[in-house]
Amino acid sequence: MTVDNTSRAFGDVVTAKSADITGREAFPRLTRRVLAFNDTLMLVEHVMEAGSVFPLHSHPHEQLAYLISGHIRVRAGDEEFEAVGGDSFVLKGDVEHQVIAVERSVALDIFTPYREDYAAWAEDPS
Repeated sequence: MTVDNTSRAFGDVVTAKSADITGREAFPRLTRRVLAFNDTLMLVEHVMEAGSVFPLHSHPHEQLAYLISGHIRVRAGDEEFEAVGGDSFVLKGDVEHQVIAVERSVALDIFTPYREDYAAWAEDPS
């Protein structure tokens, strides 16, 4: 069974067509697109303009981040590090973290389980 991402029905295959998914600003100069997800995994694209900040936050979800391009500075728990295009990192759930874009950056974030808050955000265009 194939369903589109907007139906939020979880079948054997969930597809997300790029042309059908509009990104919108989640924070100043930071655009989010919620891509394919099911009840255990979620793929999200974040585009951060230089100088933009993903504020300090935490969530119970495990997170795998892959930086497609750019340069970011990450604060996670007691650690700080930088990542550039091609780098990746994993964050355990409930770890406070913040990301600052040193230059325009594009990242893919994978969450498990899926983030109900992001799913609701994607459905509510306000």
